[in-house]
Amino acid sequence: MTANDHAIGPLRLGEHVADGSFLSILDKRGLTPTWDIGSARTPQVPEATTVLALTWADGILMAGDRRATAGNVIAHRRMRKVYAADDLSAVAISGTAGMAVELIRLFQTELEHYEKIEGTHLSLEGKANYLARMVRGNLTLAFQGLVVIPLFCGYDATEQVGKLFSFDVVGGRYDELNYATTGSGGMEAKSFLKAAWKPNLTREEALTVAVEALVAAAEEDAATGGPDVKRGIYPTVISVTADGVTELDDETLAVTTAQVLETRV
Repeated sequence: MTANDHAIGPLRLGEHVADGSFLSILDKRGLTPTWDIGSARTPQVPEATTVLALTWADGILMAGDRRATAGNVIAHRRMRKVYAADDLSAVAISGTAGMAVELIRLFQTELEHYEKIEGTHLSLEGKANYLARMVRGNLTLAFQGLVVIPLFCGYDATEQVGKLFSFDVVGGRYDELNYATTGSGGMEAKSFLKAAWKPNLTREEALTVAVEALVAAAEEDAATGGPDVKRGIYPTVISVTADGVTELDDETLAVTTAQVLETRV
């Protein structure tokens, strides 16, 4: 890992900023998103709930339910919580929905900016470190209840292996070996993964385990939305391998979901 892995490299377009990052340019010009609510009471805003990721033979599978809640109300039934970060990594979000989505968009732009300026990808460790820095930048608002906690995964081309990272509310970054979860149903999903995960899963097996974990979480956590076959609402699932990022289509998810629901007692 090089020094450039911890901060986006210097600009070469005539503008100087402290760390050369795209986010620094926005901040210098007063264009970064802010949610300054001062001492006011924290508003009730939609929250993204359960996301998870697990390793399989060729990489990482990342999945998230589609429900967002605001207190005891279902705010959205089709929210997307899992995104491609670039062509070799993906990120999933939980916490305050609007802020989480904005953070991911900035993260995607930051990685694209680095690639254009440096002519190469930021290393996987560098990406994880930068995302941790962005989460840490939200710490003041986190103390007011506006929390954003992501999961991040990617394929390390140097080591030729998929890697998975979890974070805490203060920006701590942790390497996960086999699986990780976050969100309101994260504990239930993690308990299921602990029993169901095994080494060298095929992608189909990993998908089944991921859907089963989300269904198990939805059965115990009211904020987690299980698959809704009648409305055609299925989890968002992304696979990351040496070949890149692939989002699984609803047809594939429908088949796996039907098999999972048939076996639930």
